[in-house]
Amino acid sequence: MIEFELKVMVPALGPIRDRLVILKATADGVRHEHDIYYNSPVRDFGTTDEALRVRYAEDGAMVTYKGAKLAGQKLKAREELNMRVASGETCESIFERLGFTKTAEVDKRRELYTYKEASIALDEVQRLGTYIEIEIMAEKEGGDAVARIDAIQQELGIVGDPITSSYLELLMAQQ
Repeated sequence: MIEFELKVMVPALGPIRDRLVILKATADGVRHEHDIYYNSPVRDFGTTDEALRVRYAEDGAMVTYKGAKLAGQKLKAREELNMRVASGETCESIFERLGFTKTAEVDKRRELYTYKEASIALDEVQRLGTYIEIEIMAEKEGGDAVARIDAIQQELGIVGDPITSSYLELLMAQQ
């Protein structure tokens, strides 16, 4: 699957939350996410623009691989593969024994919504600030997902430049 994502830094989440309620978006809960990112022993994910993470949340652990960002897209678009795991700690041990190294950790409080088949996250990211993400998963590259995200952005009144960097990249840039 390919994830198409609009990420914008916003000064406050309240007005967006209020607009989501008016639009009757489905509230999917609030959660804390703790992400641990790894780098490969055989290639540098910072150079190849890939990511491998273990995400911990209240509902368990998930391992995610993200491919390099697709060129020529208006929004951030990249392959994403997810797998729920019985134990994030065991996955971390396996990664470390295979030579993968921890590169960074990202903590965030995330409010989740569904609206017009898009996932919307209102994020408070430690050391970075507040953001909105609008995501649509698609089978292939295409303008339909981008057009749908643009329409939702307009409905929510979101202004600001799209950020194509991941939270990991934003944190690494601060260091």
